[in-house]
Formats: sequence, C-alpha cells, structure tokens
Amino acid sequence: MPELRLIRESFPDDPALDLAVSQALLERVAAGDLPETLRLARPGAMVAFAKRDAVTRGYGPAVQAARGAGFEPVLRMAGGRAAAFHQGTLVTAHAAADPDPQPGIHARFRAAAALVARALRRLGVDARVGEVPGEYCPGRYSVNAGGERKLAGFGQRLVKGGSHTGAVIVCTGAERVRDVLLPVYEALGLSWDPATAGAVADEDAGAGLAEVTRALEAGYAEHYDLVEAELDQETLELARLRAPDHRPPG
Repeated sequence: MPELRLIRESFPDDPALDLAVSQALLERVAAGDLPETLRLARPGAMVAFAKRDAVTRGYGPAVQAARGAGFEPVLRMAGGRAAAFHQGTLVTAHAAADPDPQPGIHARFRAAAALVARALRRLGVDARVGEVPGEYCPGRYSVNAGGERKLAGFGQRLVKGGSHTGAVIVCTGAERVRDVLLPVYEALGLSWDPATAGAVADEDAGAGLAEVTRALEAGYAEHYDLVEAELDQETLELARLRAPDHRPPG
C-alpha cells in the first residue's frame, strides 16, 4: 500500500493559523517538498466563511454574530458557504500531489465521503452520502444520519501540482453548530433548517471524538500505510505567512 504521512498537530487557540497549516501542507506536497499527507486536527471554535460569503452585504454583521457567539471568524480554504467548527469536531486535510488535479475532483469527493460514511457505520450510525434538504453549507457529498441530519461536510482546493480534500465531522455539540449558525446565516440572508444539524454522539451515545478519530484512522489504514509524522518547521513557517489570508478584514 502507498504510504500516507499522518500529522495530528492542531492550533485551537489560533484558528487562522490552523487553517493555514493545511494550506501550507498542500503547497509543499504539490511542490514535491513533502510526500502525500493526511492531517487530523481538533480545531477551536470558529466559523469558516467562504469567498461567496465575504462578498455579500451581510458579511460584516455575520462576522460580528460569530464573534458574539464565541466563535472566531476565518476565511476557509474551500467550500460553498459558512460552516462551524468547534472542539467537538474533527477536521481532516488530505494533501496529494497530482500534475492535473482538475479531472479528479468528483472522484476525490466520492472517495472521501465514502470513507467517512463507512467509518461512522462501524460506530453504529446510519451514515449515508448525500445532501439533506435544508442543511447548512449544502453539498452533494455531505455525510448524513438517516437522510435527516448532516454529520460531515467536505471541501476541496486545487493548486498547481496538487489537491486538498478536507472534511469537518461533527462528533459532539450539534447544538453549538445550530446556535452560532442561526444568527450567522440570518445575517448572510441564507435560509436553512437547524434541525438538519446533527452530531455523531446524538446518533450513538457511545461514540464521540476519540471513537470517530479511531474509526477514521482505521478507514484510511485500509488504503494506506499510515506513517506518524510531526509538523516540520518549514511548513509551520509557511503557515505563519499564510495565516493573514484566513483572517477577515478588521
């Protein structure tokens, strides 16, 4: 099996830097400086806004609404609309080299969503791939519980020579997602159904962040030889340079 470096470092106290680390890994993998890498991160509380959000009239009020709820606003690497991250979510960031990443967009989405769904089914969750009507940050490759509650969303970013496929899995704390996105989406002028925001722990009381992490690692281990690694200094320095790009103006 191919090797896949596994990095676990997180920066929950600096959400912009946390996002920038994944961006830096993508850039270095795409440039051939690092091998294929998977990062499993445990973020702090943040609302990751998309570029589409940042050009709307309600963006400023939405940023203030996020801060008022105790969530740091950041600009995400990829994805459709605003999404909430917190200490009960697990973030994956898979960076792979590819001389022509564009044709493989949907294949990567399908593979990532299928892997997450299988991992959650191992925990007893009725996990399915597909958009739930009314979900926040809607996407055709979302992973849901029973076709009713969104548990995970996916995003992808392409650069010359590589791709980043990311996911955020809500393991616990669905109410925190609902509470912050209600005022944020109202400010952005977006409609959604708060009942569609779910968490793995609400589907199976025995499965939380640790259990989801282990199940996900087991899923990747079926396809890769996982090699534990640490974040190198050069990547961290590049991330510090990129971090301002993920902080909203003001």
